[in-house]
Amino acid sequence: MQRRSPLGEFLMARRAQLGPDDVGLPRYGDRRRVPGLRREELAMLAGVSAGYYTRLEQGQSLNASAEILDAIATALRLTTAEREHLHVLSAAASHRPGPETPRTEHASADLRTLLAAMSDVPALVLGRRNDVLAWNRAGHALLAGHLDPASPDDPDTRPNMSRLVFLDAHTRALYRDWPAKARAVVGNLRILTARNPGDARLAELVGELAIHSAAFARMWSEHTVDPCGRDVYDLAHPVVGDLTLTQQTLHVPQEPHQSLVTFTAEPGSPSVTALTVLRQACGIGRGDPGA
Repeated sequence: MQRRSPLGEFLMARRAQLGPDDVGLPRYGDRRRVPGLRREELAMLAGVSAGYYTRLEQGQSLNASAEILDAIATALRLTTAEREHLHVLSAAASHRPGPETPRTEHASADLRTLLAAMSDVPALVLGRRNDVLAWNRAGHALLAGHLDPASPDDPDTRPNMSRLVFLDAHTRALYRDWPAKARAVVGNLRILTARNPGDARLAELVGELAIHSAAFARMWSEHTVDPCGRDVYDLAHPVVGDLTLTQQTLHVPQEPHQSLVTFTAEPGSPSVTALTVLRQACGIGRGDPGA
């Protein structure tokens, strides 16, 4: 049996999440053998033939136009991010890229200087697979004080934030609403794998997480798409207790596969005090050049 393409898997998963009532179609009292809309119903809503949509979902048609993809996205009630994801998957299906071996990633000297200057703000640099390429002392103390602070310097053993969220007990305990954080990680990882379909190490990471975490496997099967941007998390830190922090992910123009992630607290809030205590506990002074 031929395995469905990522495009087909995404279409089938999202179709299964829509029922006739969601799109204004009559049920006629029928008993459905499969969850969600039938293929012919989705095709009718998108204005394409049932045969064409079936071939697209089964990976037999690889050259869908942008207009057809937009019509299908509208029929599926996709968000802007999900619509973009659909186009990325379609482009990857058309080109079928072979395996690639990306160069070893490193945070640039400029980024490391910026991290050190941001001693008051926990921050880190993530690579194309969510590997931690660098962090400042406050970022290490906030997220992974139980790990060697120099671990991001070794490409073979550097921490991976996706792996930490699902397989590391310390990181799991850090997030009070761990399921929300986990879903965000999976949603972002979906985007990364779509944009880098030939990255074998990224595929290995997904396989590892699916094998060792039933929660990841379940969330991955839902095909959630959630780009990193701005999120607010309640943390239970083992040193300073409760914090509410805003996580912001900023893309690095010079390194399109890298991002700068920062954590800030609402001015005047108890979380600001907690961050100050955390820096003091780690010996980090204001403006510390070694941060």
